Amino acid sequence: MINNLLKLFVPAVAIMIAGHFLDAVIVQSFGIAIIVSIVLGLLNMTVKPILQILTIPVTILTLGLFLIIIDAVLVIFTSKIIEGFQVDNLFWAIIFSLFVSVTSTVLNYFLD
Repeated sequence: MINNLLKLFVPAVAIMIAGHFLDAVIVQSFGIAIIVSIVLGLLNMTVKPILQILTIPVTILTLGLFLIIIDAVLVIFTSKIIEGFQVDNLFWAIIFSLFVSVTSTVLNYFLD
């Protein structure tokens, strides 16, 4: 039970770590990180599948690498709607997205 609760906070912790290590990413507090985690999760469930379908030709041409751009665009969109979370540009959004993904995977590994 506690393990499942901890897994809910893993993305927020990864976002805080990314905000600490990446100069172009600003996360003001852990509460903001939780909100960012929730918003990114909701966008990944709702908007991302639509964008994936609309960009199938580009995704095929880039052998799937365009999916990283879609993730970065969602991160930038999230930074525009949440005060206290800022990502400077698309490059840093890509780095942030990859960093959070890898960090979350490592943290989840230690929780299992």
